[in-house]
Amino acid sequence: MNPARYALTFACYNQVEYTRQCIDSMVRHGMDLSRLIVVDNGSKDATREYLLTVPVGGRIYNDANLGCGVAWNQGALALQAEWTIVMNNDVLVSAQWIESLIGVAEQRGLKVISPALIEGMLDYDFEDFSSMASKKMANTARIGGRHAVCLAVHKSVWMDVGYFQPVPKLLGYEDTLFFHELEKAKIPVGITGASWLHHYGSVTQTAMKQERGLSAKDGLGYRYNYKLLNQSWLARKLAKSQRVAQQKQWRQEELAAHAMTIHGLRESGQFRWI
Repeated sequence: MNPARYALTFACYNQVEYTRQCIDSMVRHGMDLSRLIVVDNGSKDATREYLLTVPVGGRIYNDANLGCGVAWNQGALALQAEWTIVMNNDVLVSAQWIESLIGVAEQRGLKVISPALIEGMLDYDFEDFSSMASKKMANTARIGGRHAVCLAVHKSVWMDVGYFQPVPKLLGYEDTLFFHELEKAKIPVGITGASWLHHYGSVTQTAMKQERGLSAKDGLGYRYNYKLLNQSWLARKLAKSQRVAQQKQWRQEELAAHAMTIHGLRESGQFRWI
């Protein structure tokens, strides 16, 4: 695939070792780092020193943690392309993940697409696993599924619904609001089993909770952020019920066909499929 067709961006806030592992995995699989824009949200560790050692396409340094929405917008606008991949920095990529991701989106007419995920500890051989899984699950897709660990967004989406809400105090709710706008605009989205990432699991969010003295179970964002959806209690409950039912159906169908699903958790040395 012509690298000029896509751009990547992620935000980081401390956690330099995860950023290093993410970029190392990109290099290992031959990605052109000039297509990557990194937005640093006021890191106090060695993140900025590290970023100077890698040939990324751009570095944006914010004086403070402006949140995901601001950072994602900064990165997406700094290097504009037909497809913009917005992702976490606590992930590892696999072979041909971009080509597979965008290829499936174009084949199926999707305007926003995410890769399959394994989340949790890296106590298995991700390279071997992703090679096997991407072949086995190549034709499996959850049409209507979505997650914000990584999503490729077609440029038409920015014109139709706009970018992410640039409000720092949302503290991670930006993706929910963005997906809500996609639903209202009836923009087709999905998750594909042809492309895989390993996701360590919201490392930055966990660190931010610790900074604020919150437990792992506490919500990081303002508890009434849901009001921004402008939905009634009944509408929210109905939508959640429908998502849960759809999730169960996808899981059952994928397990029956492949003995695995396109979303797994790594726990106690085993995969748990969800």
